[in-house]
Amino acid sequence: MNTIDSIPITKIQRASKLVQTGAKVGVNYLKYYGDKIVTTENEAKQRLNKNNAEDIYDGLKKMKGSALKVAQMLSMDKSILPQAYVEKFSLAQFSVPPLSPPLVTKTFKKYFGKLPSQIFDSFNSTSMNAASIGQVHKAEKDGKKLAVKIQYPGVADSITSDLALVKPIATSMFNIKGKDSDKYFREVQDKLVEETDYLLEIEQSKAVVEACKHIPNLKFPNYYEEYSSERIITMDWMKGIHLSEFTANITNQELSNRLGQALWDFYMFQIHNLKKVHADPHPGNFLVSEKGKLIALDFGCMKTIPHDFYVPYFELAEPENINNPEVFKNKLFELEILRTDDSKEEIAFFTRMFHEMLSLFTQPFHDESFDFSDAEFFQKIAQLGEQYSKNTELRKMNANRGSKHFIYINRTFFGLYNLMFDLKANNIKVNNYLKL
Repeated sequence: MNTIDSIPITKIQRASKLVQTGAKVGVNYLKYYGDKIVTTENEAKQRLNKNNAEDIYDGLKKMKGSALKVAQMLSMDKSILPQAYVEKFSLAQFSVPPLSPPLVTKTFKKYFGKLPSQIFDSFNSTSMNAASIGQVHKAEKDGKKLAVKIQYPGVADSITSDLALVKPIATSMFNIKGKDSDKYFREVQDKLVEETDYLLEIEQSKAVVEACKHIPNLKFPNYYEEYSSERIITMDWMKGIHLSEFTANITNQELSNRLGQALWDFYMFQIHNLKKVHADPHPGNFLVSEKGKLIALDFGCMKTIPHDFYVPYFELAEPENINNPEVFKNKLFELEILRTDDSKEEIAFFTRMFHEMLSLFTQPFHDESFDFSDAEFFQKIAQLGEQYSKNTELRKMNANRGSKHFIYINRTFFGLYNLMFDLKANNIKVNNYLKL
């Protein structure tokens, strides 16, 4: 894979990259209009999506940082984007061009005042994994194999300007408007700032490991503060294959179920016991060990769940509340889905919409066990998402709905559901975490 010798850091440099990408997208649309004349609408649209996905991803991967992270977040919800975008943007999870060795050395000199070879007994200057915010190198110290994660230069300083650049796209895509819409962007910005603070990540990682180490079939690395800084983290090198590699060729259903139960227990224990959750459940953050254990990595994105959000959110997972019109409507107000300034039409529309969505999405919580290999369940979710994305009535309304906490909690559940489906995990004991 080609390496990167420099990353655009200033607002002007990064804006220029997006303008170049926008120009390529414009050319793709011109080709699309020509294609429609000589081929079918569907074929032309598929080619447009493929070309746009490639050009947008190509531009973002050179920028790295927040813009690429947003693409990664979007790739987790397979019901929002066309498949071509999902396939390309998902590469941001663990497969983007890495920094060149000289740039890696420069980063070490800045934060440690030493070369990697002066800190570790051995250090591979070629990255083993590269994602949106940082890349991982293999090292060794005193006989221990280590993983050293290095943050890309300028990422932390460009978060605000990056989000300002992608804000118009997100605003249009999700029909976000209204005087309080900035609360959603501030929530994303605050979380991205936290993700670039590697000292905070070490603190969070050690806390999660200590709280969840008792969960069966789950493993974590140890973290080494003496070889870490605000932009570099050193941890154990964990041997295993990416979860996406495992799910691409499942041959052992019993193992798949065991991994699925461990993953589900891990998330339910965090959510219900810790009230703080690893809000970045994509395949690049999990490995499967040779002994069939699930290895959890990267705790930079942790979302605290406030009590006044947690209570109504999970009360709406209970059928008796979903099917009680008065209780259901009250919970929607508590969660800021319905608002006191809504018209009667808006209240009726969003009550109906969220009743339909929650009746489906909360099904895993309605019984003692659930089959996450059920393709029909996930097809219904995708169809419902597509139905409302094309709803002309919804486009006329202010879709700026819900507490800011929905962003990362819903992201967590969409990511978790998708991982469980990829594992084809069935007979998952939904409340098993209560026994741990």
